[in-house]
Amino acid sequence: MNRRPDLARRLFDRIEPVHAVTYFAPQARSALDDLGYRGFWMGYFAARSAPLGRVPAEVVTAIFYNFAPERVAKALPAAWEVAPPAAALQAREQSAVAALAGCGVADSEGVRTAAALLAKAARGPAVDGRPLYAANRALDWPQDPVAALWHATTLLREHRGDGHVAVLAAAGVSGRECNVLHAAAGRVPREMIMRSRDYDDTQWRFHADRLARRGLLDGAGELTDAGRGFKQRLEDATDTLALSALDALGDDEVETLFQTLTPITRAVVAAGVVPAATPMGLSRDDLDDASAHLS
Repeated sequence: MNRRPDLARRLFDRIEPVHAVTYFAPQARSALDDLGYRGFWMGYFAARSAPLGRVPAEVVTAIFYNFAPERVAKALPAAWEVAPPAAALQAREQSAVAALAGCGVADSEGVRTAAALLAKAARGPAVDGRPLYAANRALDWPQDPVAALWHATTLLREHRGDGHVAVLAAAGVSGRECNVLHAAAGRVPREMIMRSRDYDDTQWRFHADRLARRGLLDGAGELTDAGRGFKQRLEDATDTLALSALDALGDDEVETLFQTLTPITRAVVAAGVVPAATPMGLSRDDLDDASAHLS
């Protein structure tokens, strides 16, 4: 198979909104609040790290990569004294299904087909060097079709995320620097990433100066020509690593996956559950086109 890496990017734009209801939907927040987790971030770190079990905050910081260690330490391990990982796992799955139902995503032939193909893809890659993907893959597979759809998108997004962390680390870009680089590339608003990832002006300037000394940013904090090329290489390498998730599917199956998944993603986007601007820097430009464009 000779597939272009941008296929992985287009798949990400379709799976991420389906997965991301677990961060933005009111059903998800309510479910985690009901367990007793205090505030959004305790619920976030508890739910997303729950597949790893009761690991130290340092492990979660290392795997999640771009969060301030102090932010993680405020939530973990304290969250496990409130409710254990098993409870967080149950709450995040059930609330994701409820959120998707609120977007009009229910059991149907299209959902079952997309879920089956996503599951086939998600079970295919090796777990080497992908801790969060491996932890999620080790969980029991849901029987409910909508839950299975959400679970498969979760595996695939964490597979991609683990690969992206590996690319950043190999390129010598720290977790804190990658946020600054992402904002400079116009993928996310600076103010939003500063707020959601805990930067004050001094910290932002510190990391921007480090990138500037490498010739990646100019004095105004904008990407230089070298920085634009560097950022594109990071994205291309991430796409190339993520593309392996589709190796288990033939071309006809990939096309069917795009044809069945794209309308589901459109429904989630149309419901307004996932904001247009998120730290993930999603693109919605081609969601009106359901083809995988393999030929």
